Amino acid sequence: MTAFRNLAAARSGDSLPDYDALWAWSVREPAAFWSLLAEHLGVRFHAAPVAVLEHPVMPGATWFRGATLNFAENLLRTRSDRPAIVSVDESGAPARVLSFDDLRVQVARFQAFLVANGVGVGDRVAAWMPNREETVIAMLAAAGLGATFSSSSPDFGVQGVFDRFGQIRPKVLITSDGSRYGGKSHSMMDKVREVASRLGDGLAAVVVVPLVHESPDVSGLPGGVVWTDAVANDAVEPTFVPLPFDHPLYILFSSGTTGVPKCIVHGAGGTLLQHGKELALHTDLGPGDVLFYFTTCGWMMWNWLVSGLFTGTTIVLWDGSPAHPTTDALWRMVAAHGVTAFGTSPKYLSMCAKEGVEPGRDLNLSRLRTVLSTGSPLAPDNFSWVYEHVGQDVQLASISGGTDIVSCFMLGAPTEPVWSGEIQKRGLGMAVAAWRDQDDPVVGEKAELVCTVPFPSMPIGFWNDPDGAKYHKAYFDTFPGVWRHGDWIELTEHGGVIVYGRSDATLNPGGVRIGTAEIDRPVEAQPEVADCVVVGLPVGDDVDIVLFVVLKPEHALDDALIGRLKTAIRTSASPRHVPARILAAPAVPRTISGKKVEIAVLRALCGDAVPNRDAMANPDVIDWFASEGRRLVGR
Repeated sequence: MTAFRNLAAARSGDSLPDYDALWAWSVREPAAFWSLLAEHLGVRFHAAPVAVLEHPVMPGATWFRGATLNFAENLLRTRSDRPAIVSVDESGAPARVLSFDDLRVQVARFQAFLVANGVGVGDRVAAWMPNREETVIAMLAAAGLGATFSSSSPDFGVQGVFDRFGQIRPKVLITSDGSRYGGKSHSMMDKVREVASRLGDGLAAVVVVPLVHESPDVSGLPGGVVWTDAVANDAVEPTFVPLPFDHPLYILFSSGTTGVPKCIVHGAGGTLLQHGKELALHTDLGPGDVLFYFTTCGWMMWNWLVSGLFTGTTIVLWDGSPAHPTTDALWRMVAAHGVTAFGTSPKYLSMCAKEGVEPGRDLNLSRLRTVLSTGSPLAPDNFSWVYEHVGQDVQLASISGGTDIVSCFMLGAPTEPVWSGEIQKRGLGMAVAAWRDQDDPVVGEKAELVCTVPFPSMPIGFWNDPDGAKYHKAYFDTFPGVWRHGDWIELTEHGGVIVYGRSDATLNPGGVRIGTAEIDRPVEAQPEVADCVVVGLPVGDDVDIVLFVVLKPEHALDDALIGRLKTAIRTSASPRHVPARILAAPAVPRTISGKKVEIAVLRALCGDAVPNRDAMANPDVIDWFASEGRRLVGR
């Protein structure tokens, strides 16, 4: 970060004495910033850009016109026998290691299979896969040929997978024959056959990776082949087709909890630049580092993790439960593989704290430099636990962005202090502000997260949205020409950011706006509470705050505990935050990537239909809210 700041100061002629000055320059001069970043990162272009930024409006900005590149070529630019991918799983089996040189060969061999099945520029290749090396190989092979890649994880059911892949109609599907989680194995072959049948005639081949069967039966699948047979050829060098900067690289999907998932198309160049910036500068990664993020292939953090290869960093892939066979399983992996940047979620950190895990005391974490967290706001208690029980000298970097931009709006800055409860800084080149209304920015107050200057990782658009109407409605209807993300944030006097949750889940009792995270934090810090969800239930012209808590097995929701919860909320926030009702629930509905689904709870309590339950990790709990939950709140 410091090297880049010094370079920017020298090239611009501006005095850029610190991070805040560098950030201000990056959003004031976006063309100069992104051009210099591409140079600093050593992006490999086949043709140089004619112009860096044209039509600087949202939506509609044109980035790096005339430039051609290949995403896979940039990620595979390291030629070395150093480890590129370390694949581990919850079973404790020996890690599978691929060097950078080995990875190139495997990509070349799977590319040969794709070419033999007619895959070329503009085709779609989809993976319904665990977080394994084959998934990365398939993505790089597809990207090298100019195909567009999309992935989903085994915990999605048949309908959830078809809701996604059925819209984009892949030419090749890569899948495992099953999955493992929490010590249990599950065959997927019946589901694979159903999905393949529903995808129809455009599916040229289904490639099955053996995971739970020694020899999966691929008969009856269109072009069915086992992975080892697909890569049984002599290719050694991958093909890298030169493509325009905004060529479609990935199709990612919205959560699908309010309707059929939106297919969000991301371009190769914008993804490469944004990930390169976040990994090399904001996370300070390079050759010799080891990056891990706990993620599935159905979440954008998988795409972010894989881009670590661009910096020459070794990436670690984990398949299975983060807490099997013991809660400290991930920390043991960190110690065993010398992880320098460890990515997780607030939920996992809270679980470790409540179960008395002491990784800094019990394990050798001497190489660990950065702890990353995303998925929900990181509470001050999480900060305290990390610095007391992981290490006093780590950088704890809460990061926040989304599938919408396949990257971050706010994240860490390794040259800056960490303030408890805050994300360190707004990302370079990201003109993030908190707006109460059109062109009404505030500091020290809660308001809508907006971005006022174009950035290259904005989506190319949505799939099957020819006039851009769905894309425009998603981000630009509220503030014309300005990206409204849908999160509620506060910019602090330190230049940091506090996230209060989704703005569409904001509570408004008595007209006072309250973020759900303001109640979640003190409640989840209580030792009796395993999880919680809070909603604003309409009552006449007002709303009542209703809190549902999931208790640990040995506890009951009695008057004493209710009193302690109310006191904790009142002390941490204010009397206005204290719920009108506190009730016990069996579980909290979450998306498969682990995010709470407050809107689904509210819909169920109000008697409305909750669509696309296949997008949820535990959809059955919605039935409880629709029946028993409604009864408890008197609906």
